Amino acid sequence: MVKRPDGALEHDIMTVLWSTRRPLLPGEIKQRLANDLAYTSVATVLGRLRVKGLVERAESGRAFAYHAVVDESELATRRIGDVLSSASDRTAVLAGFVGSLSKREAKALRTMLDAST
Repeated sequence: MVKRPDGALEHDIMTVLWSTRRPLLPGEIKQRLANDLAYTSVATVLGRLRVKGLVERAESGRAFAYHAVVDESELATRRIGDVLSSASDRTAVLAGFVGSLSKREAKALRTMLDAST
């Protein structure tokens, strides 16, 4: 069995939640994932996502239905912020990030930065 990268299952579950307009039960999420996960694995990850403030739940019969409270871009922004706040040299991290951008992405970033000043 191949080990999944850290955070991959969380991301897969968030992707399922982002793709629907209504809260989903863990079993419904499990059905939409393209792997053979146990129901308990999905429920455990949903609990972790709830603790992180990424999903909320509401009672639905005898179970809980979950929905995302952040969109994909907000989650990415949080993760970038976490990486920057954990770095001892934020400038080096930013330089590495900017250096990894395509020309089109760099131009878009330049435009955003110019507009914010």
